[in-house]
Amino acid sequence: MTVPALQRVTIVTETFAPEVNGVANTLGHLVRGLQARGIRVQLIRPHQGKAEQVPEGSPELIRLPGLPIPGYSGLHFGLPVAGRIRRAMESFRPQAVYVATEGPMGWAATRAARKLNIRVVSGFHTNFHQYIEHYRLGWLEKPAYRYLRYFHNRTAATLVPTSLQRDDLSSHGFHNVSVLARGVDSDLFSPQKRSTALRRQWGTDPDDLVLLYVGRIAPEKNLQLALETYRNLHSADDRVRLVLVGDGPSLPAIREHYPQVICCGMQRGEALAAHYASGDIFLFPSMTDTFGNVVTEAMASGLAVISFDYAAGHEHIRHQHNGMLAPLGDKNSFIAAAATLTDSPNLLRNIRDNARQRALAIGWNSIVDEFIQRLSGAEVEDLQHGNQQNPAATKRAAV
Repeated sequence: MTVPALQRVTIVTETFAPEVNGVANTLGHLVRGLQARGIRVQLIRPHQGKAEQVPEGSPELIRLPGLPIPGYSGLHFGLPVAGRIRRAMESFRPQAVYVATEGPMGWAATRAARKLNIRVVSGFHTNFHQYIEHYRLGWLEKPAYRYLRYFHNRTAATLVPTSLQRDDLSSHGFHNVSVLARGVDSDLFSPQKRSTALRRQWGTDPDDLVLLYVGRIAPEKNLQLALETYRNLHSADDRVRLVLVGDGPSLPAIREHYPQVICCGMQRGEALAAHYASGDIFLFPSMTDTFGNVVTEAMASGLAVISFDYAAGHEHIRHQHNGMLAPLGDKNSFIAAAATLTDSPNLLRNIRDNARQRALAIGWNSIVDEFIQRLSGAEVEDLQHGNQQNPAATKRAAV
């Protein structure tokens, strides 16, 4: 299919580089892909603080006033300054607008684009309606879900990372939901980045088995299961260690109650790649992520991933072939999967090799081309990128 010739695209988002999170990571790859194809990109986002740096090669940037997002230190949501947003779009003249976040700024941008007769496509990147339950605001879950449905149904299409989420949103009244898969940078994330020096810095011996978690250290990530998995395995084998990479509101409590857990803080770029590759087993206990880019980054780094059978795990992992899957919410199966790997070095070795091979097949180029087609309004058959090459992933795994 011929890719429609877009020349200018506006992207509206609460978060972008240099912030470290799944949304910023995905948008970074999409923006670089658009720019590499000669498409100009206008980025509308809130100010993120006085020390905010603009990375080299950034798109044309419009900064709006913002307020701190509760529970997300350093992140702001944009205010709905409709006049400034509309003037920015009128000046830039985009042929399509992609709204990545559904806050007041995204709402104002959607209204402005509709008034200017510009096609608007939205992304469902974060399960905010599920996150709020973890911050003792469960009574807001249903109203938040209704708002999200109303917001996305005012756009021409909603892009989600997995077929499971497409089917779930469609069954709840979301219209025109399509899959836009996620890729992984297998050059940056590679087993070749494994560092003996870093493992020594962690205080681990060469034959120690390192459980690794990378991501936000927060209640919605279900880190209690990662800690419980570690306690179970460590009680049977004191060579098992746990390394956490990231920052968030739960980190101080973990440091206080689990002094033996190695907390490395937030890492970026080559340092992050070295942290991934220097682990052995990757724990992904979350049940709220829409995808989980860390899963494919860990696979690219040659780690054996343990995940629930949903999101990135469902799309890319075949149980006991290139990772381990547990039925969604079954914590005993999750812990048992980790125990199986610690007791089966040959299985662990094979899974790590196969995980790397799977990741090598997940690139960003075709995903960027499909993104351009979605923005253009071209008819695109939903490609279940993970499941086409991985049919066994469509079946629920029994651990």
